[in-house]
Amino acid sequence: MTSLYIDTPAVLDTFCARIADAPWLAIDTEFMREKTYYPQFCLIQIATPGIAACIDPLKLTDLTSLYKIIYDTDIVKVLHACRQDMEIFFHLRNEVPRPLFDTQIAAPLIGLNEQIGYAGLIADILNIQLHKGHSRTDWSQRPLTEEQLRYAAEDVIYLAQAYPIIRERLKASNRLGWLESECAILSQTETYNVAPESAWKRIAGTAQLRNRAQAVLKALAAWREQTARDENLPRGWIIKDDAVLDLARQQPQQADKLRQVRSMDERGIKRYGPVICRIIAQALKQPADINGANEKPAHRSANLEALLDTLGAIVRLIAEHNKLNPGLLASRKDLELFLAGDQESRLLQGWRQQMAAETLQAYLDGKTSLSAHQSKLALLPNHDA
Repeated sequence: MTSLYIDTPAVLDTFCARIADAPWLAIDTEFMREKTYYPQFCLIQIATPGIAACIDPLKLTDLTSLYKIIYDTDIVKVLHACRQDMEIFFHLRNEVPRPLFDTQIAAPLIGLNEQIGYAGLIADILNIQLHKGHSRTDWSQRPLTEEQLRYAAEDVIYLAQAYPIIRERLKASNRLGWLESECAILSQTETYNVAPESAWKRIAGTAQLRNRAQAVLKALAAWREQTARDENLPRGWIIKDDAVLDLARQQPQQADKLRQVRSMDERGIKRYGPVICRIIAQALKQPADINGANEKPAHRSANLEALLDTLGAIVRLIAEHNKLNPGLLASRKDLELFLAGDQESRLLQGWRQQMAAETLQAYLDGKTSLSAHQSKLALLPNHDA
């Protein structure tokens, strides 16, 4: 396969003319964001059968001709674990290319591991072992070496070879539509345009906070998110997650009290101390039950836990019958939301609804029963139901 490095407008135009009528493109990007909130776009790799290119956005100031092709809705964009790649395009154009074919999402639908890495995918599909020696490369540095460019190109050269095989396997098992519904979510701008007010959901350990602490946490997380965007700095450079949690618990309202919070560093106190204290004070003035944020979650009863266990067993039976990993079909949280009739449950969306939700509902309605025979579990119809 011909592999190009493109850093001039003339060569870019020639390449775009060659791929303009392609039915699909294998795409990958290289970016840096260790020191920024927004990813710094450093390289884009594209391949179709017969040709691959590494295109340099740091050298080319106008990528309009390329974007026209990438955003062409008649061309399928094939990527592996594409969410971060799509985030780049969203920040560049405030929209996301579509349609998408994410090979990481496709993998478990054809019997491979969930969350499989690119190297693992290529090993399974093409029996080729990739070397990932440049996974920590600083892609913003120029010039790029031949070895770096070869490594970058391989991320789409083999993807272009694997895609037709994966697609054919999905088609043969009538699961191509499943993938399309999954990938459609990745084409929605809402997936990448997270409101600062929702930023607290990214922080682990928030469920243990009660009453006023929840309000403080949400206010601080929203301020941190907006500040990180405004200053184009990583969230952790404003204040770290553990500091947000500690501040929510201790609720200091004077600068000298901030120094008693062990997770707060002196730089953060000097730069953001007054505003942090002000946000905490304002949050504490809010009604304790604002938006239901401070309500303690109801304790699961033993009966509910047993019912979730039973539904989980049915999910495992359905998954085994369809040669799927049970975790791909539904998590315990999905089952809990399903019981509550919450549309956030994946079981009430797309192919999972037809495959599993109807079977689970039949069990809940008493139309079927679980039966054990010779150490095997089976779901049997109740003839008198």
